[in-house]
Amino acid sequence: MALLLATLCVGQTKKNWLQLFNGKNLKGWSPKITGYALNENFGNTFRVRDGMLQVRYDGYDEFKERFGHIFYKNPYSYYVIAAEYRFVGDQVKGGPGWATKNSGIMVHGQDPATMGKDQDFPISIEVQLLGGLGKGPRTTANLCTPGTNVVRDGKLFTPHCVTSKSKTYDGEQWVRVEVKVLGDERVEHIIDGEVVLSYEKPQIGGGSVSKFDPAVKVDGKLLTGGSISLQSESHPVDFRKVELLDLEGCMDAKAKNFKPYFVKAANGRCKY
Repeated sequence: MALLLATLCVGQTKKNWLQLFNGKNLKGWSPKITGYALNENFGNTFRVRDGMLQVRYDGYDEFKERFGHIFYKNPYSYYVIAAEYRFVGDQVKGGPGWATKNSGIMVHGQDPATMGKDQDFPISIEVQLLGGLGKGPRTTANLCTPGTNVVRDGKLFTPHCVTSKSKTYDGEQWVRVEVKVLGDERVEHIIDGEVVLSYEKPQIGGGSVSKFDPAVKVDGKLLTGGSISLQSESHPVDFRKVELLDLEGCMDAKAKNFKPYFVKAANGRCKY
């Protein structure tokens, strides 16, 4: 399925990718930084330069655990999200050691409007993006679980992070990562067309998130969809492309907007 989807993505579906980042400004995106209100872009952390969505810290004296996320305006359920990213420069003063060349794509996340002002991470599934440190293996497209759990090999999997089987990307090279998200069924992390990590039944649970509203964290609730966001975790990072292929839509072959790659029917959207 993954190889078939990869073939479709570079072939007949190419024109159907939705560009979430327009290369000009942050239209459609909302920042949320720990300690600040939604849409308060402290220190101009998230910005657009040279056609890239950049994460920068020149407006910080030091990091002070001001973890940030920038959220796309629409939630999704069945889709492929892809990003092309690179780590650049040096980590800001005060950034935790584990956050060197560390960012992420958060999927199935909570609505940012429900986050507490001092909440550090959205309750979500994190596709962790790591850059090599020139000191041996350091995989990317890993899994971390702020306020969530998943199922692997038929059993509830509760460790906070687990590594993928990707190779290491040292230096400031560009990397493309794709994430195939199938509601509450299955999630696959894909690098260079290869599935490097997969799991099932993403759900609320576990720890590694603080200052959240308890009413939002309903442990055991399966995650069928949610917000998409990109992280700021103290190391500068560039995103030159953020795009999405919606896998939910009209599955009636007689309709004008039928697509053969849809996997979830939403026939109320059919057009004849």
